[in-house]
Amino acid sequence: MELQIADIATLIGEPVRAKILWALLDGRAYTATELALFADASPQNASIHLSKLVKADFLEVATQGRHRYYRFSNQNVAYAIEALANLIPDNKARSKPADEKHGIKYCRTCYDHLAGKVGVLINEALITKGITVQSENNYRVSDSGIEWFFRMGIDVDLLKDERRFFAKPCLDWSERRYHIAGALGAAILQRMLLLDWVRKTKNSRTVLVTTKGKKELYENLGIEV
Repeated sequence: MELQIADIATLIGEPVRAKILWALLDGRAYTATELALFADASPQNASIHLSKLVKADFLEVATQGRHRYYRFSNQNVAYAIEALANLIPDNKARSKPADEKHGIKYCRTCYDHLAGKVGVLINEALITKGITVQSENNYRVSDSGIEWFFRMGIDVDLLKDERRFFAKPCLDWSERRYHIAGALGAAILQRMLLLDWVRKTKNSRTVLVTTKGKKELYENLGIEV
């Protein structure tokens, strides 16, 4: 086991590969050329590193026309990469004021769910209002919570049928508290995007909370963002 951990640490720890993996945390799929730009590497060098990540089953490749797109092979790889950021010393992780209402630390995507201060506030509000209940290393939805999510346009029963973890705590590297991951976390983000409560930004994991989103989050969960 310790040798396998050492191999994984070596694979992730190489600077070019680390930059590639970090770039993919926005949940999108990218070409080798795009990832080479993110990693500040030549296309040839990036291709070598991508081959190693695919061979290790960290990434998978989807072909569309003449293009090959790379993405995480499964969400557990993304969660592991995001979790590593929690090892960064707290004083380095908080180089800007914690109440700054913009930027990647305030609101961002963590693979397919919402993270940052906004993601943490939403998770904590769901628990406080009894919509979700934390039980060991997962969340369950209460009876009243099922109705709450249904009104929001999320069918909890359908999510439970998906072949992935339903809902679990994900330690936020900038807040050092938990946001919600899994099928439920992904559904919340997708619904908020559809309702125009939040908007993604181009070439960034940063997410913007709209004026409508601020109003709805306050009315539905009692949080101010």
